[in-house]
Order: sequence, then structure tokens, then C-alpha cells
Amino acid sequence: MQHLAYQPLLPSGNKYLQQKWDMASYDLHRRKVKSAKPTINMTPPETYSHLALRLKKQKLEEEWALKIQRENNMLMEKISHIMRTTGGVDNRNYYDRKSLGKEKRQLELIRITKENQLILFRLSHCRSHYNVKSWHEDWLKTLKLMDSIAHYPRGMSETAKGTRESQQAEQRLR
Repeated sequence: MQHLAYQPLLPSGNKYLQQKWDMASYDLHRRKVKSAKPTINMTPPETYSHLALRLKKQKLEEEWALKIQRENNMLMEKISHIMRTTGGVDNRNYYDRKSLGKEKRQLELIRITKENQLILFRLSHCRSHYNVKSWHEDWLKTLKLMDSIAHYPRGMSETAKGTRESQQAEQRLR
């Protein structure tokens, strides 16, 4: 009896069938709304196991732990050996250090020293090739030539300076 009170949206010949069709389309619409997926992806990103596990780092840590364990075992063996025996420690070296090239270096040093002594002897016994006396005579000739060319004689400029300085000192005192 509900179909008698139903007012269809579109004109129809049978209210009962129209209500049934409208309810079917409405149910279809509700199912579609329920099953609709969101357009924006709100899910967290995928986590990759190889990034989270870090197998290389774990392998290195295991190797490091094994190395430490091996060293600890070696130390324990040494300590137990010392405990079982007298425990004396031999820390003396009864050998001299030897260098393979020591003799050759010493011979080379002796040869260089002899050469240097010969050079020193030759330098100390040779005479100079420079004649200082002739240099001095040449300088005196140059001075004479400079005096003959100069506008003022050499000694004159120095005395003129001295008189000029004394005049300036007198003026300051006044």
C-alpha cells in the first residue's frame, strides 16, 4: 500500500512499478557511493624491507663482533698459558740493529770529507788575482776628474751646509 502514497518524480502509468524502479536505482546509487574510492591517496607509502633491514650494516657488525671475539679468545689463551707456566716475560732484545747501507754511507761520507779538505787547502794557499792598489789609484783619478767637471768643488758643499744650519739655529733662538 505504500505505492499508493508514493509521488513519482516523472509521470508514469504505474506508481507501483515506478516506485520499484526508483528504489532499485537508489539502492544502486548507495552501493556505488559505498564502494567509491577516494581520489586523494591517503595511505602511507610502502616500506621496503631492504631499506629497513640494512643487511650490509648487520653483516659488518657481525664480522666486527667475530673479530673482537677472536681477539678475546687469543688473549684468554695467552693468559691461561701464563697461568699454567712460570709466567716470565722475555722482553729483552739481544740483537744489534743493522742497516744494509751503513758501510756505503760511511765510505761516501769519508770521501766527501777528504774532497772538502783538499778544496779548503787549495783555497787557503792561492793568491788573489785582484790588485787593490790599482783600484785605489783609479779611484783617485776619478775623483780628480769629477772635481774638474763639477760646478762646485766637493768640500765647498759640505761647508755651505754647515753655515746654513748654524744660521737656521740662530734664527730659532731669536
